[in-house]
Amino acid sequence: MSPQAANTDRVDLFLHSRPRHRPLSATFLVLLAALLLTPQLSLAQKPDAGTYSAEKYTVSGVRGIRVPMRDGVRLSVDVYRPEAEGKFPGILMLTAYSNNTAGIMARAHWYAKRGYAVVLADTRGRFDSDGEFDPYNPKHKTDGYDLIEWFAAQPWCSGRVGTIGASYSGSMQWWAAVTSPPSLKAMVPEVAPPDAFYNCPYQNGVLVCFSMDWAGSMAGRTGQLKGDGPYAGFGANRAKDYMIHPYLTLLERRGVADDAFFRKWITQNRSTDEYWHASGYQRPELYAKVKAPTLNVSGWFDANHPGTPMNYIGMRKHGGSPEAKQPRLIIGAWAHGINTQKVGAVDYGPDNVLDWEGYACRFFDRHLKEEANHLEDDAPVSLFVMGENKWRAAKDWPLPETKWTKFFLHSGGRANTLNGDGALSQVSPAEEKSDTYTYDPSHPTPSAWKGGHTEDGAVDTREGASRDDVLVYTSAPLEKDLTVIGPVSAKLFAATSARDTDWMVRLVDVAPDGTTALLCDGVMRARYRDPKNEGRFNPAQLSTIEPESPLEYTIDFWRGTANRFPAGHRLRIEISSSFFPYFLPNLNTGEDNVGLATKPVIAKQRVLHDSKHPTHIVLPVIE
Repeated sequence: MSPQAANTDRVDLFLHSRPRHRPLSATFLVLLAALLLTPQLSLAQKPDAGTYSAEKYTVSGVRGIRVPMRDGVRLSVDVYRPEAEGKFPGILMLTAYSNNTAGIMARAHWYAKRGYAVVLADTRGRFDSDGEFDPYNPKHKTDGYDLIEWFAAQPWCSGRVGTIGASYSGSMQWWAAVTSPPSLKAMVPEVAPPDAFYNCPYQNGVLVCFSMDWAGSMAGRTGQLKGDGPYAGFGANRAKDYMIHPYLTLLERRGVADDAFFRKWITQNRSTDEYWHASGYQRPELYAKVKAPTLNVSGWFDANHPGTPMNYIGMRKHGGSPEAKQPRLIIGAWAHGINTQKVGAVDYGPDNVLDWEGYACRFFDRHLKEEANHLEDDAPVSLFVMGENKWRAAKDWPLPETKWTKFFLHSGGRANTLNGDGALSQVSPAEEKSDTYTYDPSHPTPSAWKGGHTEDGAVDTREGASRDDVLVYTSAPLEKDLTVIGPVSAKLFAATSARDTDWMVRLVDVAPDGTTALLCDGVMRARYRDPKNEGRFNPAQLSTIEPESPLEYTIDFWRGTANRFPAGHRLRIEISSSFFPYFLPNLNTGEDNVGLATKPVIAKQRVLHDSKHPTHIVLPVIE
């Protein structure tokens, strides 16, 4: 399931459709007042931590406890709990980054001071835990179950356990949850990645560079250090390392040991392959096994963004209990490190920062301590709207009042230069010539993220967009403000001379002075298109791409957005077949496994936008 799998129909509020000048009845006024006093309309409302457990305990800690898993492997856990008599609800933090780091220990003390017993556990094969580490080992699922139930059975635990943690630790929470541990009563997955083919290591079939770097830094018990910089130095030489083929030999060429799992990553390139199927958690039948309520959080520039809205929708549809079917969702203007005022060069103001730990604590107070703190009265969805730099509360995701609006591509001169953009408008195309460009995998389109990562935020794309291998379509200046909140998708009609290629579509905000801001983007490897489902991404199969044949692609953007485009700004769509070094280039060979390809093929690309092939983007407009 993709982040935009729920194709919500347009819903118009009934008060917009009444005849003009008709007298309002008393009944109508009562109904209107009720609507305005409930969270079903989007309101400007910052998530408020409110009242939560106060700091009142001193903390004792015990390190290095060995907890046996069902297969005999022992995991190392540290316990921090209040120095007081009685039983306390538990919070499990399971990590692959060492349970002895200052940050995670400080977090454990913070909760223990507020009446929680906290267990910090090294995951299987990392640091002090036994076993061998494989990031997607299905035994992580049963390890999570075993740890939660061991925790709940301790004499100082109340038997109610919650989980919290970011990124990979978010994935481990979901892996444990789909095994239905009886004592799991609440989850706070922070910036949790989705299943492997929707974000990392594959983004809709396209290998992602940061996942390759992460694999190198995580291979082995304590990881491997290659040098200074992100991902233990593996991110420093991306541009050089990724231009040598095949991708299968990447970690070997980098001198990485203990990387047996990497061969599985590359050679098993379908979601139905044994390795990936065993580690998946987002199938409906697995969501149905999750009984605990969830507080899901991400950022508009989070590199693992898709997991959070996907899991919110999955729980709403398939959750295994009434509580599980009432998830909470918070998305700020943040990167992978949430709750910051700035992302890259943009300062979103102090409202972009929450009392996040306090809000999570209030969530645990409600579900682990069972306190009546009125958490359920808060709107379930809170989103930070860029441009307004304000929060908006809603009753669901996507927002029920969304007006799904199509913006069509039109020719307008040289569509591959900023001085002669194609056009973008709500007018359907008539008879128009297609636009073309050449994609050479040996000279891929450069990513606008200079750091090679989404932490650079809403970057200026003009440098890359001026190249001949990028198509650019820009709207007229907006006559009034336009607010876009929610998932974004594109309907692309395109042909390639190759037997496989990648399609990448980006939504950009253009200011009156010409500066640009990249908001969100969608990608798809052509051979993963499902010809029986409007050309949508299907990770379970590879289709055939006939050279020069126009094909339909429905591309769900891997990040949604919330942005107010002020009057005078313009919308821009960019289309390319690479964005390097964020995504690894497709060599266009058409091989079943691009990770084994060695010789790049230059592709002639054609994007159609006429009455029979109306290429367009669908924006979630909020009036």
